[in-house]
Amino acid sequence: MKPVCPFVKIPRPDDSNKKPSENSTKHHVEHESKVKNDTASVSPKCPMGYDSQTFKLGPLSCMVCQALLFDTSKCVPCSHIFCKACISRFEDCPLCGADIVKIEPDDNLQGVVDRFIEGHARIKRSVNLDKGEEAAENIKPVIYEDVSLERGSFLVQQAMRAFRAQNLESAKSRLSLCAKDVRSQIEKVGNTSELCSQLGAVLGMLGDCCRAMGDSNSAVTYFEESVEFLSKLPKDDLEITHTLSVSLNKIGDLKYHGGDLQAARSYYFQSLNVRRDVVKNNSNVSSQVLDVAVSLAKVADVDKSLGDEKSASDGFQEAINLLESLTLKSEASGLEQRRLSVLDFLRSQLTDDDKQEQVEQTI
Repeated sequence: MKPVCPFVKIPRPDDSNKKPSENSTKHHVEHESKVKNDTASVSPKCPMGYDSQTFKLGPLSCMVCQALLFDTSKCVPCSHIFCKACISRFEDCPLCGADIVKIEPDDNLQGVVDRFIEGHARIKRSVNLDKGEEAAENIKPVIYEDVSLERGSFLVQQAMRAFRAQNLESAKSRLSLCAKDVRSQIEKVGNTSELCSQLGAVLGMLGDCCRAMGDSNSAVTYFEESVEFLSKLPKDDLEITHTLSVSLNKIGDLKYHGGDLQAARSYYFQSLNVRRDVVKNNSNVSSQVLDVAVSLAKVADVDKSLGDEKSASDGFQEAINLLESLTLKSEASGLEQRRLSVLDFLRSQLTDDDKQEQVEQTI
């Protein structure tokens, strides 16, 4: 699962994608100025201490996976609380070291966690303190900022923590709720680029969860839906096209390991075309060139398994030529290591005849 939150930039439901005109901007500024004069503004803060920006731990977190408690369970006799999937791996309590005699569900605390998630970051209300009519006239109403749109970031952050700790059911639950939220936004405002991008990314993460859980069919379903939404977006955003090509490759991987080589090749080839189109306009972006080489290798590997040695050899050779001509900056050590790793694999796939032909062409 890629640890990148798709909710870094998210519009309000009534913003749409229209750019504000000069007059509307001026009106907005004047309106905000008037509101500030008439009201007091309180920055949104979670009463439990959770923060979707700095990703702090809070009192409802499991101290093993560091995500929100899921399937909350209590150790007996020490009464320390963890996710069931997390504490089931231990014989002694990770907090106090006491022997775990048994593990009991804590439905009451889980109910608190569930209600907290449901209400998290949905604050939007005006408050007038009841101090009499005359006093109330001198008190500015307090407007709590609407932070409902940070909920997606919060849920994804919790899911990624759970996923890294192999608490897969927890990760899937949080991502499913996040996907539900985004779908409801899409129903209200339509398929905006921001919302489609977010839903495509979340669906891809759900596919990763299902694949890690061994549920290949569900994983393919999520990846295909991710592709559907990401395909609706303009192809000029490198992050979106990268996520789209990765989802296509992941479907190809699942088809490949399932024995459906023709389907695998189809998805790998679609990913290759997406990446080639990107490189046409971004030939100076090394990571994109490297992505093309990887896709070429995947297609060629399937061709080899299908017995098409000529196409496989041509694909491997094209990928090698791309990587050998790729010049990386000194600070791109991570990309260089990946480039060399892919090159080693590609060269190992060439037959002796292919290698001899390559040498003769070089000479």
